[in-house]
Amino acid sequence: MNRPVLAALGALALAGCINVGPDYVRPESTLPEKWGTPAPAVAVDPAWWKLFNDAELNKLVDEALANNRDIAIAAARVEQARGQLAVVRSYQSPDVGIRGSRGRERQSQSGSFPVEPQYVVANSNRWGLEASWEIDFWGKFRRATEASRAELLATEAGQDAVRATLVSDVVRGYLSIGALDRGREIALRTLEGRRVAMDLQRQRLAAGVISELELRQLEASVAAAEALVPALEQDRLRQETALAVLLGRTPREVYDVKIARGTLATPMAQVPPGLPSEILLRRPDLRESEARLVAANARIGVARAAYFPSIGLTGFYGSESVQLSNLFTGPASAWNLVGGLTQPLWAGGQIRGGVEIAEARQQEAALQYQQAIANAFREVRNALSAQSNASEAVAAELKREKALAAALELQLLRYKGGLTNLFELLQTESDLLQARLLLIDAERLQRAAIVDLYTALGI
Repeated sequence: MNRPVLAALGALALAGCINVGPDYVRPESTLPEKWGTPAPAVAVDPAWWKLFNDAELNKLVDEALANNRDIAIAAARVEQARGQLAVVRSYQSPDVGIRGSRGRERQSQSGSFPVEPQYVVANSNRWGLEASWEIDFWGKFRRATEASRAELLATEAGQDAVRATLVSDVVRGYLSIGALDRGREIALRTLEGRRVAMDLQRQRLAAGVISELELRQLEASVAAAEALVPALEQDRLRQETALAVLLGRTPREVYDVKIARGTLATPMAQVPPGLPSEILLRRPDLRESEARLVAANARIGVARAAYFPSIGLTGFYGSESVQLSNLFTGPASAWNLVGGLTQPLWAGGQIRGGVEIAEARQQEAALQYQQAIANAFREVRNALSAQSNASEAVAAELKREKALAAALELQLLRYKGGLTNLFELLQTESDLLQARLLLIDAERLQRAAIVDLYTALGI
């Protein structure tokens, strides 16, 4: 075996033994030792929205997961990242191909080196296998593959994050529509009652029992209720169209939107006692952030590898002949094997600058990852607090609504007995309407706190 082949085999034996650049180590973070609440625990179910026990909501979530365009876009990005990984990984393997050519050439007879007449016109036929390979001695391509693989994982985690955000938005939108429906029903009942009362007061005014002032006060209260109804309907339409877009419906379906309603339960969701803090590191956004950090760390090795020589091999095996008929004969066989080395000596700071950029990007990614962890625990802390606070707010609003309902009955009796005026009666009725609307919103926030909790947990 000749020396070039031995040299090539020696280089192959050494290839893969060096990886320049730092190996990835997860940054240390001081996580809470204990967290959760003493309240009864619930199972951490990935399909957490089913806790609301609403069949229509379940259908909407399934529809959104199947048809949402952001999910489809995220899936396309995953395929792009998977293809990019395949491209980068291929750099570690030789490029092998078949090459054939047939040419005819005429040389000048008046040049510096005269050519005999029989050689002025020459044919050339050539075919064979060609191969080239840059040996990854310093791990440049392995680090690049490591970075691309991490970017694929980041893209997949990003897809999971889009999914989690989508489910949360769909549930919140459904909760808002339900609250607006209830508010509209209360406003319509109030409006109908005021209109009946106004007709009665007009008759009393004609009989001289009341003054015109009292009638005008009642007309103003009717107008206020009339203005409230279209405002609630507009808010509901806005929520319905936004939800239709999340569901991935067509423009026609968005324009003629129809969202079915169900009956929502109000479960209490708490973090199960003893749940380890590390579970939060599985949140899609944290997995994406850490994968970006892994990729940035590997890019340092790619940048540092530029300091070292690149070692390449090229080879050819085939045949070459002037006559096409002799191309596949023994004398026409030809081969070559070439090893090359390129060592940068002066690049005007280009390589050093590339390394500094890669290191700075790694530092940026590390800080972003630590910031993402802090934000994750902030969101969980706020969601846990919202659980108890929202329940207390609902209880307080319910007491207020009951008290004002009783006060309105007493005011009505006093008004019929002539012990109070119409203005005081209308004021109490307005306070009761406002209290009922606030109670509906408090119940919506109570349910939304459950959404926030499971979203913060990254389930």
